[in-house]
Amino acid sequence: MHQFRFLPISWVAMILWALFLMQFAEAQNETSFPPIDLSEVRKIDAMQVSDVIKIDGKLDESSWAKADRSDSFVDLITGKPTHLKTHVSVLWDEKYLYIGYQIEEPNVTAKFTKEDDPIYQDNDVEFFIAGQDAYYEFEINAHGTVYDGLFVWQSAYETSGLSKWPQFDRTKPNVQSQVFNGVGYTKHPRGLRWAFLDWDFSAIKSAVHVQGSLNDPSDKDQGWSVEVAVPWKDLAMLDLSKPRSLPPKIGDTWRIDFSRFNQTKDPNNPNDSGGWALSPHGVWDSHIPEVFPRVILVGPTR
Repeated sequence: MHQFRFLPISWVAMILWALFLMQFAEAQNETSFPPIDLSEVRKIDAMQVSDVIKIDGKLDESSWAKADRSDSFVDLITGKPTHLKTHVSVLWDEKYLYIGYQIEEPNVTAKFTKEDDPIYQDNDVEFFIAGQDAYYEFEINAHGTVYDGLFVWQSAYETSGLSKWPQFDRTKPNVQSQVFNGVGYTKHPRGLRWAFLDWDFSAIKSAVHVQGSLNDPSDKDQGWSVEVAVPWKDLAMLDLSKPRSLPPKIGDTWRIDFSRFNQTKDPNNPNDSGGWALSPHGVWDSHIPEVFPRVILVGPTR
């Protein structure tokens, strides 16, 4: 670089300077924390319900009609609007947290059918539930195939008590874990995580309903919907070092990320990342709990 120090400014120098600024901006983005302005993080109310929610993917109970329907998802990186709509609603009662997605998709497709297949290579929707010590990831495609796992911060693994749970005891030969350091954001202040991807949250309930025909490009579909029931009592594993009230109380806040990933991007938008979320992350990474939306548990009437 020194040989250019005293040269007259030219278009070559301008290009080199622009490249430098781009690299500097990328480096700043990778190391800054959090990667977005926290004032941009969205909120959603979860209404308390007393009626029975049947997990069939249809979202046809009266409680879903009354629920707070989220704004449509935005691009995960830029926060810009997307060309197809995605909405999420959240309900709760003393036993379960209920999550419902409405996904606009003119050609509903899915190929993976076996549990823990890499359905992130399909079109899918996902959520992440964050606790103090760990966070849970859930993904589902239009076949209803589920991929899930638990991520534990290595710094909290021993102090949290999770290491004493048989399914997360890494000293046991049948317990599989791997080091995880994020996807597009590898400078998280909390450092590395243990990823338990062979573990399955067996108590969770989920279903999908397709409005149209699956894997048939000859017609136009409306899309698909997803319905999930997460048992509160099993979420205790996320906060063992600082237990929270379970079942929760009105007014409690949970950090939950809601997202959608698409193999087919918007043909009219070259900046479509293919990853959409209720609240933007600023980077290509869903594993940043600090930017997860706030889910506020409210009563049956608002």
